[in-house]
Amino acid sequence: MFAAMRILVVGSGGREHALCWALAASPLCDALFCAPGNAGIAQEAICLPVAAEDIDGLLRLCVDESIDFVVVGPEAPLVAGLVDRLTAAGIKAFGPSAAAAALEGSKGFTKDLCAKYGIPTAAYRRFTEAEPAKAYVRERGAPIVIKADGLAAGKGVTVARSLDEALAAVDAALLDSAFGEAGAELVIEDCLEGEEASFFALVDGESALPLAPAQDHKQVGEGDSGPNTGGMGAYSPAPVVDEALAERIMAEIIRPTVVAMAAEDRPYKGVLYAGLMITAEGPQLIEYNVRFGDPECQVLMMRLKSDILPALIACSDGELASFDLRWYPETALVVVMAAKGYPGAYQKGTTIGGLEAAADLDEVTVFHAGTKRGEDGAWLANGGRVLGVTALGTDVAEAQDRAYRAVDLIDWPDGFCRRDIGWRAIRRR
Repeated sequence: MFAAMRILVVGSGGREHALCWALAASPLCDALFCAPGNAGIAQEAICLPVAAEDIDGLLRLCVDESIDFVVVGPEAPLVAGLVDRLTAAGIKAFGPSAAAAALEGSKGFTKDLCAKYGIPTAAYRRFTEAEPAKAYVRERGAPIVIKADGLAAGKGVTVARSLDEALAAVDAALLDSAFGEAGAELVIEDCLEGEEASFFALVDGESALPLAPAQDHKQVGEGDSGPNTGGMGAYSPAPVVDEALAERIMAEIIRPTVVAMAAEDRPYKGVLYAGLMITAEGPQLIEYNVRFGDPECQVLMMRLKSDILPALIACSDGELASFDLRWYPETALVVVMAAKGYPGAYQKGTTIGGLEAAADLDEVTVFHAGTKRGEDGAWLANGGRVLGVTALGTDVAEAQDRAYRAVDLIDWPDGFCRRDIGWRAIRRR
């Protein structure tokens, strides 16, 4: 069906390591490159020092290395139009166009789309000035959610439990420019109550193929306490999303979005990641992301039995309707190890030991989100979220136990992790 291909993965985090790990196992992969990658990814792919946002540099790289297919990991180059530029140059790519990537690039765009096409989501208003925004906050009351409209690296959302917290979040974005241009407009919405879930579907412009559901842990502390992060752990499957609910999500949220984007002349191709709240009234959309989640990608790739590469190509080619994917029945769980201080200020360059011992455990894979090699070959931390310690188990408790046994073999005094990843699923049992 497909000839062997030279593949480029764009990005440098744990998500991209998981994608490279899966793609490297494909018999259709002739050569695998990653730009810019990281020290862990270098175990799977040839890493080349081109930044994910350097669109011209990536185009040159594709020509120089005769790349057949590009898989774009992070959101920023998608919103900036990398796939459009690749397509115009005749290079096949996985990911949405810039017009379709507005689903993540502008929260206001997504909320307006939901309102226009009847996709269930929280009531909201959009603001560019602080005083009207604060008047709306006082009118609606707390709890209330304050969101930067644009890309803010997972840090532009405040779930305010008090009016004072909400008003401070408005001031931080609109008066203090805490999120730069990304926070020049705010979406303020009602706070949905329920249990969160991450739902993924591959989309080829018309057809949508659901992937396995997952559940992320956004907050930095145990019991879902403290500030939001890019994600401190995840597991799949998520018991909150059974087969009946998955079909309802497809029928009420995913498929209507695919139809809506086509009607708006922004046909969506790529992976569509719906952050959902499962409320008493049913699933409601919190937000869309236009790429695989990080760290959800790590657990999805661990559970995926099928070769991922043909499915990604089918998305690009508009041929997903006849596709199906097979999954291992086991639970996968990932624990993110982060540098102390994250999501605030943290130190880079600290030494990490024990990675080989952790990875040698049965059914454990350690994905690297932010590492580099020192001159002496030592593993060094090079980011906020640094490692994704991922394990398979017959159920969430066994996967959790294996993941934390691996974590405990890692010698990194300057790192930390949550010790309760998977707690909702275990409590449900």
